Amino acid sequence: MAINNSAQKFIARNRAPRVQIEYDVEIYGSEKKIELPFVMAVLADLAGKPREELPPVTDRKFLDIDIDNFNERMKAIAPRVAFAVPNTLTGEGQLMVDITLENMDDFSPAQIARKVDALNQLLEARTQLANLQTYMDGKAGAENLVNKLLQDPTLLKTLVNAPKSAATQQGVSADNESAE
Repeated sequence: MAINNSAQKFIARNRAPRVQIEYDVEIYGSEKKIELPFVMAVLADLAGKPREELPPVTDRKFLDIDIDNFNERMKAIAPRVAFAVPNTLTGEGQLMVDITLENMDDFSPAQIARKVDALNQLLEARTQLANLQTYMDGKAGAENLVNKLLQDPTLLKTLVNAPKSAATQQGVSADNESAE
């Protein structure tokens, strides 16, 4: 997300605040308006299930969090979720999910899938199939070869067990970076 570069966000940061609390005070016989600063504090446990025990609330310090330092603060807090869900991929037992979030982009479905091993494998396979489909577009010979591959189980097992070439791995990582 381009949070820091948005012109709309710049205007919002530099606009006068909407809440302005003033009161009249008489100092040495003259009235004067004094503006009180509007300060809002949020006391929340944002770490989720931290790996290390957090200090007591009385020992913690207030942090200024704004749009400019949000990702830095989030990385420092390192919110973490850890839970088990029914494994619908294999239908056997539970699937353990343990995710540490470091920035706002980590909330996207693709990033969540990358942080769960079983889902990451499926996402990688999906990406490779999308790349194959793009490559095959309009090439009848390639379509026939893939159909033959899908019909022959021994050929398919050989392909699955074959080690990935360096070019394939670089292509997948480049595609993943461009998708982000």
